[in-house]
Amino acid sequence: MTYEDVPKGLIEEPLKVEEDEVLSHLKRTIRYHLKHTPYWKSFHVADEEIVGNTVIETVKNMLNRGFLVEEDYLRANWPDFLPEGYPGRVRFYQSSGTTRERAIGHWDREYVRYLVSYLKSALDELYGLNETFPPGRMRALAHGPYGWYQDEISELVWSYGGYLYFIGMETDGLKRVLEEKGVEEVLRILNPLVRYTERVLRRDRINLARTAPPLIGLFESASEDIEAVILSGVGTDVVFLKEVEEKFPNARAVPLYGYYLFGDLVGVPGRRGISYYPNWPFTLIFPVRKTEDGYRVVDYGERGLLAVVIARPEVLVVKIEEETAVRAPPAGPFRWDGFTDPRRVVHGGK
Repeated sequence: MTYEDVPKGLIEEPLKVEEDEVLSHLKRTIRYHLKHTPYWKSFHVADEEIVGNTVIETVKNMLNRGFLVEEDYLRANWPDFLPEGYPGRVRFYQSSGTTRERAIGHWDREYVRYLVSYLKSALDELYGLNETFPPGRMRALAHGPYGWYQDEISELVWSYGGYLYFIGMETDGLKRVLEEKGVEEVLRILNPLVRYTERVLRRDRINLARTAPPLIGLFESASEDIEAVILSGVGTDVVFLKEVEEKFPNARAVPLYGYYLFGDLVGVPGRRGISYYPNWPFTLIFPVRKTEDGYRVVDYGERGLLAVVIARPEVLVVKIEEETAVRAPPAGPFRWDGFTDPRRVVHGGK
C-alpha cells in the first residue's frame, strides 16, 4: 500500500471526504498492516471483522477487539510499526518531550503533502488566511521543536508563497519548568531563541507568528504588523485567544492541536471551548468511556478519554490517550466529529 491507494481528490478537496471513502481507506490500511507490519502480523483477524458500516462502529470494534496499543510498548518498540519493505520516503520523528519522555514515530514524506492540504483548506475556510496572505506577502516567524513541526510549518508557509524564519527550540521538560518556575525561567533557558527573535523583528517585517502561549510576549514589539498568530500547546484556550487579539489588533488568533504521530489539527473556538477536527481519513479521534461491555463513543457534549486511530500506509496505531475531551458535532467546513476542551489526565493528585 502507498499513497497512490488513498481516496482520490484528498489533495484538492481534503474537507470533502465521505464516510464510505474513510471506511474503504480503513479496510485497505488494516488489511495491509495485518499482512506486512511486524506488530500487526501476529493478529489473527480479518479486516472484515473490524470495519463496520460506520466510522464509529469501526472505531468501537478496534477498541474492543484487541487493537489497542499500549503507550509504553509503542514508546519502546516503535520500529515494529513500520511495514516490512515499505517503499515510501520515511523519516522518524520525536515527540516534543514537554510533558514526559520523548516518544518516536514515523511519517512518509507524502503524508506531509496531505496534512498541509488539510491545514491550508481549513485555515482558509475558517480564518481567511488565503485572503490575508496572497502569494509573496506572508513573512512568518515560527518557534518550535525540530522534526515534524519544522517540516509541517515550512510546507504550510510555502503553500502560501510565503517566507519563513524557523527558530528551533529544545522543549524537553519545559512544561514542568513553566509550572514550577514560571515564564521568566523558560525564557532564560531559551535565551538564544529570545535573542534571535528580537533580532529578526528589528530587521524584518513579520506578519505571521507561530508560537506557544508562554512566548507570545516576544512578538509584542511587532503588534501592529502581525496579521495572524498561530498557537498551540499549554495555555491555548478561548480566553487566551481573545487576549492575543486584543494585544495584536490586526491579527486573527488561530488555535492548533499538535501530536507527533499526526501533526497539527485545526481548532474552532466556541462557547464551550476550542473544538479540534482531525484530518480524516488518516486520523480519527473520538472521546470514549469504558463500560462493562467495552468502550463506547460518548454522546455529544459528554466528556471521555481520547481514542485515537492513526491509519496511514506507513503506520497503524490505535490508542487511548491520557487526556479527556468533550465530543463535538461537525462544525464549519468539517463534516465529521471533533473534540472540545482537551485536558491532560493528572495522576497522583498533582
